[in-house]
Amino acid sequence: MTEDSFFDRKSYLQAFSKRINDLKDGYRQNIAVIGDELVGKTSIFFKFLNTFQDNRIIIIYLEIRLESLDSFIRRFIGILLYNFLINSNLPLKEDLDFLIKKSEKYIPKTVEKIRFILNGTPRKKTNNSFAELLSLCDLINQETGKSCVVIFDEFLNLESLGFKNLYREWSKLLIMQKNTMYIIISSMKFKTKAILSGNLSLLFGNFEVVTVEPFDIRNSERYLESKLCSIGLIPGLRDFIVHFTGGYPFYLQVLTEALLKSNQNQLSEIIENLLFDNSGVLNQKFSNYIKRFLDSSHCKEYLSILYLISSGRNKIKDIAHILGKQKKELCQRINHLLELDTITRSGDFLRINDRVFSFWLKFVYQEKMQSLTFDAKNQKEKFCDMIEDKIQEFILSSQKPLTERMHELLRLFEDEMVQIETKKIRLNHFREIKPLEFRNISLKDGLIGRSNDSLWIIAIKREMLTEEDITVFSKECKKYRHKLQRKIIITLEDIDMNTRLRALEEKIWTWDINNLNLILDLYSKPRVIV
Repeated sequence: MTEDSFFDRKSYLQAFSKRINDLKDGYRQNIAVIGDELVGKTSIFFKFLNTFQDNRIIIIYLEIRLESLDSFIRRFIGILLYNFLINSNLPLKEDLDFLIKKSEKYIPKTVEKIRFILNGTPRKKTNNSFAELLSLCDLINQETGKSCVVIFDEFLNLESLGFKNLYREWSKLLIMQKNTMYIIISSMKFKTKAILSGNLSLLFGNFEVVTVEPFDIRNSERYLESKLCSIGLIPGLRDFIVHFTGGYPFYLQVLTEALLKSNQNQLSEIIENLLFDNSGVLNQKFSNYIKRFLDSSHCKEYLSILYLISSGRNKIKDIAHILGKQKKELCQRINHLLELDTITRSGDFLRINDRVFSFWLKFVYQEKMQSLTFDAKNQKEKFCDMIEDKIQEFILSSQKPLTERMHELLRLFEDEMVQIETKKIRLNHFREIKPLEFRNISLKDGLIGRSNDSLWIIAIKREMLTEEDITVFSKECKKYRHKLQRKIIITLEDIDMNTRLRALEEKIWTWDINNLNLILDLYSKPRVIV
């Protein structure tokens, strides 16, 4: 992504800079950066590498590829030496022999160890070369006083290179190396968390986990306004794009580029070109993604589960009933999809992590699979009509008062369990839902929902939530004598820490726009975009 795309990335850049500065001051904290594919992890690091400069730090950034062990070893050494020499005012070449020769007079012990590693037998390389490679960082530190920051992008690919006892050897080094910092990057969130809590769970040298999220709503809209200022996209369509892409930088970029090239063609036609056409960049991407399931003996079951989730039939009990599967057998398939980070579980619900992929599954892949006589022209027209319907559905929903949208959402609850942040919440089936007026300057609108065994009291505030709002709401709730109360305030703004703590004291749940949109996603309802 270009420099202008970094609307929501300063916090990550600042966090990485702070940790590296801490390393220079003698405090080392390793970092694990996780996030979905296409969320912009690598772009953030390219931005960081282009701006970071410190003569006391050698940064070794490696994208871990599917390659031979020898190739990986030579790349690691080459990048280490190149970045060591980069401030030496010497003309440099990307040639390993050249870099070894130029480095020898400055770091003779390190170069001696490099030659030893390069001349090792294949068996020896497999056994201990990973630890020996990483020990080069200690040697350079001893000879120059410079510290190394090693960045492994998609680090799980290290497992395919043939290193024996990879994590056992690495964990020993992580404890001993005080002047080397490691940053590992991974799109496989589920597996990475398992490794960090198992193989690399250490008392010293542990990893701080940083999750890269998509752009939030405001930054998604700023991105679109910046890129599309020349075509004057109407707010309703702009908000639909934010809803449709989920704020993923890659999808925002693909759509904006297509809009700029389209001479203001309709959005539905652009989405059709990207998602439906065989040559469409997103159609090709998702078709390739599906191939990972085709060789599995359970391919049909995986695709059926994904299609049902994309179609809104995303409760585990409903999927089991529709597919005629025992829960134990179904959970095995679901666990595999969880491990691949294709889906996420939230209580009784499942959802596909990639919103655009979910849309493609439902309206492109499955439609083509079920078509008896494929008529490309008819299929395209049908697809464009469907997109237009989705756009209009979104715009109509966005024009409704938030209280009305919440009333419609509460009517869908059927005693399901859902997880919001760290809390597991039962979404009670309500026998009565009524509007509620607080008659207060700051808090005005709300809802009250009665189920057989609980009473939900909900306040809705579009503006910033304050500690005073919590106090007012708590007093209002005391008017109701029901023993089991669920006290909830919904706000469309971020909630500061003091307000959250005050709400906790009063046993009030606070839902921001992200929490609200999560529940809307689970019930296949348009998101709230403000």
